[in-house]
Parts: sequence; C-alpha cells; structure tokens
Amino acid sequence: MSSHFPFQRLTAELSALITRTPPGQQLPSEPELSKQLGVSRATLREAMRAFETQGLIRRRQGAGTFVVGKVPVIESGLEVLESLETLAHRMNLPVSVSNLHVEKVFADQDSATALGVPLASRLTRVRRVMLADGRPAAYLVDLLPESILRAEELPDSFGGSVLDYLLERGESLTASRAAVSAIGAVANVAKQLEIQRGDVLLHFSSQLYNDKATVVDFSLTYFIPGYFNFHIVRRVGGA
Repeated sequence: MSSHFPFQRLTAELSALITRTPPGQQLPSEPELSKQLGVSRATLREAMRAFETQGLIRRRQGAGTFVVGKVPVIESGLEVLESLETLAHRMNLPVSVSNLHVEKVFADQDSATALGVPLASRLTRVRRVMLADGRPAAYLVDLLPESILRAEELPDSFGGSVLDYLLERGESLTASRAAVSAIGAVANVAKQLEIQRGDVLLHFSSQLYNDKATVVDFSLTYFIPGYFNFHIVRRVGGA
C-alpha cells in the first residue's frame, strides 16, 4: 500500500463502510479491518485518522471505533471574537458543557508570561468540554488572575463561556490576540475529548485584553476539526 492510488482506494472503501454503518454502531476491530482490507494496522490507522478529524467516527481507548454520523458544523470568521456558545446559538445548534472544573492554581512560567503577572501568582482556572449534539467537540481552558475572577464568583448557572461572563459583568474588553496551530492531542486532552492520543486538533492560544491594555484572560482551546469551519476576510495589500 505504498503508492497513492491504493491509499485512495483504501479511504474510499472505509468511506463506504462508514456511510452504510448506522450512527452509534461499532466498526470491526483494527485487526479484523486490516485483514479484511489487506493493509497493515499502521496504514489503516492513518486512513482512519482522516475520518476521525472530520468527526465521522470516534475511537475510544479500550472500546473500539464507533460511527457518529453527520456532525453539526460551527462556522465563524476570526475577525470578531465571539464565544462558541454565541456562535452555536446563532446557528440553532444544541450545545452544552460537561466536565466543568473551576479551581485555584498558581501561575507557572507560561501562564505568568502570557498574563504578565509574577510567577506563582494566584490564578483561577476554568476547564470544561463543549458538547455539540451531546458529543465532545472542544476542550477549553481559561486562566485569569484572581483580581479579575475568583473561583467562587462563578454562578451555578455558568454556561461555559468566560468571555460572555466577563462581558455580562461589565468588563471593558477591547481585543484578543490568538496563535493558531494544528497539534497532536496530548494524553489529558485526548481523554477529555474521547479521542486517541496524537489525533490532530486545531489549537488556539489566546490573550484577552481590557481597555487598559492589560491581559485579563489567557485561554487554550482545543477543537476537533470536523465540528468547526473557521475563516477570515483580509484586505488586499495596497488596496
């Protein structure tokens, strides 16, 4: 299976298998599929990863591979910062939050640098998983100085968006700076999103500024690509 054509044939056969398998049902095991299709397990995993990135299948450690069917796609431009909850609400997509953890932590070197605070400063960390149609779609982590947000301040009705909470509270937020990259899922993130370690994710590392040009929130967001379609409109240079 070293040439391009056989790999295309493999993905076509897998696509057909996924299409005819009802959502929620389990696919044959890797050993069974690799024998059935005449490929190595490594080649099979490479092909399967593309379908998982699209959100069409979900591999669960120790359980197997399951078809999840057509997934809802959240579309957004990157010119204006809006919460995932706001975007989903506008598109009438059902979203919810699970595995919510609000805790007090001390700033390590990375978070201290990002927030512009001394090392070991007291921070509030908010971690949660965003569910789209009941399935994990994104893992979000926000770190804020305690002077901006204390853990006990978040209400029981907190819906998952730190951005929306700060805006509703009246914070003067003016800008966000984000670095965007594609990464392989590390173990703790893969566990939260119910995917395999090393699976490709879209990663945003962002700083949120107030009207005093102070960073009030440092966030890390991990998106399963199949659930999101981000785009940006740019002005042509010299125009």
